[in-house]
Amino acid sequence: MAVKLTELQVKNAKPRAAKYTMAAGGGLMLLVMPDGSRYWRLRYRIGGKAKMISVGRPYPFTTLKQALAQAAEFRATIAEGIDPADQRRIEKLNERERVANTFGEAADAWHAFRSKAWDTKTSQQARTYLDKDILPKLRSRPLDGITPAELGALVGGIEDRGAFDVAKKTRQWLKAIYSYARASGWTSADPARDLAAIAQPGPGSRNFAHLSLDELPDFLHALDQYDGSPLVKGCARLALWTANRPGVTRTLRWAELDLDAGIWTIEKGREGMKRGYYHLTPLPTQAVALLRDLQNITGGFEHVLIGRNDPRKPLSDGAVAGMFKRIGYHKKQTMHGFRHLISTALNDQGYQPDWVERQLAHGDPDKIRGTYNKAAYLDQRRKMMQDWADYLDRAVKSGTNVVQMRKAAA
Repeated sequence: MAVKLTELQVKNAKPRAAKYTMAAGGGLMLLVMPDGSRYWRLRYRIGGKAKMISVGRPYPFTTLKQALAQAAEFRATIAEGIDPADQRRIEKLNERERVANTFGEAADAWHAFRSKAWDTKTSQQARTYLDKDILPKLRSRPLDGITPAELGALVGGIEDRGAFDVAKKTRQWLKAIYSYARASGWTSADPARDLAAIAQPGPGSRNFAHLSLDELPDFLHALDQYDGSPLVKGCARLALWTANRPGVTRTLRWAELDLDAGIWTIEKGREGMKRGYYHLTPLPTQAVALLRDLQNITGGFEHVLIGRNDPRKPLSDGAVAGMFKRIGYHKKQTMHGFRHLISTALNDQGYQPDWVERQLAHGDPDKIRGTYNKAAYLDQRRKMMQDWADYLDRAVKSGTNVVQMRKAAA
């Protein structure tokens, strides 16, 4: 059988306005698409019917030589009266059955599928939960053979060691894996459905440590007197002035700031931002002044708050916690606790709950409807956060005297 194509001809095949084929001999052909992609196809007849089957992967992943070899195997199968398309279908079903045979195979397939949409951090986190807490006990267990009691015991063991957040995630992953397996036709079982009903309560309040409003002036005075790194102190102040999440504040980039407009723009998908929401943060005048001062220190770097040992990286995760410890507020106040403190203070002062929730970046702004847009309540929030920053100024000057916030205008 003469070969009609050369490897060079395949490589140089150019797309046209419409798809076309180039014969390679023995029914094998190269299908060239208008977008330039190239696929191998084999035409054949079996049982009196003309049929076609794909051969290998698209070029160049499958070369001409490899395509010819696989086509020859298909023709040998056809000569025995076996349809290669039917054979391929059976192989796929067998593979599906193999994958569905054990929880471990299904979990790996689920993780690979979900990782296409996840960012790297989420994919790695899910992989960690699987490898450490789930697969050691369930990897070789048949999907249909796992009972609710078995999963309950697994999650209960995680709770018994005090890892309640890990237990919560484990319940979520187990439900997701079984949902994926059922949708794929590998099982009809649902042993993870009722796991939440037997979840043990966590140890009391899960709120991050934070002060009351009455305790704030003393803290602000101690912060003001701190003579350490201005970047660490600035990080705490920015968190207080904006109510943004610690990870986002710590990794603030100069490119995200418009100091003339007093706006900090957090783009969708930004690391450190819960669920990757888009968020606009109005900056009070105190924050703008601080950031202009910091430009003289870190303006030539990517991050506003640079790392102590490597200016190419942001401030370390424990830097502010270390400062809180040095000024006497270890386990009394945390960066994340600022958000709870600010939310409580602003709601108590009569500001609209929707303004406060939007300032805290609760909820997806893409789902806001009606008269709102991605700049939802920006003018109202700007006034609210300026009031808050002005209150903080008065509080730090008050010493040990308690300063009352001014009630929001009706």
